[in-house]
Amino acid sequence: MTNTDSFIEEVSEEVRRDRLFKLFRRWGWVAVLVVVGIVGGAAHFEWQAAQDRAQAEAFGDAVLGALDGEDPEARIAALQAVDTPTPEAQIILALLAAAEAANGDDPSEAATRLREAAAAPGLPRRFADLALLKAEMLDPAPEDEARLILETLAAPGAPYSALAEEQLALLDVRSGDVEAGLDRLRSIERSAAATAGLQQRAAQLIVALESGAVLVDEAPDAVAPEPVDEDAPAEEDATVEEDAAPLNDTAPAEEGTPAEDAGVTEADTTDGDADAATADEEAAPAEDAEATDE
Repeated sequence: MTNTDSFIEEVSEEVRRDRLFKLFRRWGWVAVLVVVGIVGGAAHFEWQAAQDRAQAEAFGDAVLGALDGEDPEARIAALQAVDTPTPEAQIILALLAAAEAANGDDPSEAATRLREAAAAPGLPRRFADLALLKAEMLDPAPEDEARLILETLAAPGAPYSALAEEQLALLDVRSGDVEAGLDRLRSIERSAAATAGLQQRAAQLIVALESGAVLVDEAPDAVAPEPVDEDAPAEEDATVEEDAAPLNDTAPAEEGTPAEDAGVTEADTTDGDADAATADEEAAPAEDAEATDE
């Protein structure tokens, strides 16, 4: 019985082994294909990540090199020459070029660049909304068009709804509807989507408007004087002071003011003493002559 059982077990094991080999020969290529697919997918993922990293580094280096220009116009031209591999890179370049154009006292050109970049196809909404909001802050469109754009940006769930609501409040105040602007500012102050800085700014505007303050836009050029106007009076004043210096030196000297207070130098004092001594010497013979005659 023992030999029979062991023989049966050996035969069963051989049968199972044969069945397993048959399964491997029939479906083994599937397992190999799965392993090759996993390894190939991982290699392709790593290669793609390396390519994206290299592309991003090249784009960043090009942008940094473009921003090394001397004046805003040169930096804008260099930014326009940078290749944009993705729509996100294009909107980043548009924002940078708009900032340079704004620094160059040309906000209308900066707003135009932002609006063109926001219309690019395939651009995520957060970038498009940011470009449109920045364009309205730099160079607002006509009131009806600006209100339509800002209301779209201030829709619930929009990434910059609170900032767009603030711009709508300022638009209401500029148009003369102060109460509507105050209502919008109070909603911003209570909004959970608004940041702490935005809420504080809204509170300050509320206090200012309720106290009767009026919003006034002052151009920077009208406040700050030009360098040429500052230098010209300085040169004229310096010339006047130089011309007036001898007069100031002479006047105290005639009144008998000490040499130090009158601004007379040591050389002038020495020359004065020498002239006085010469006058005394010339007067001495005349006195001797008078004494002789007597």
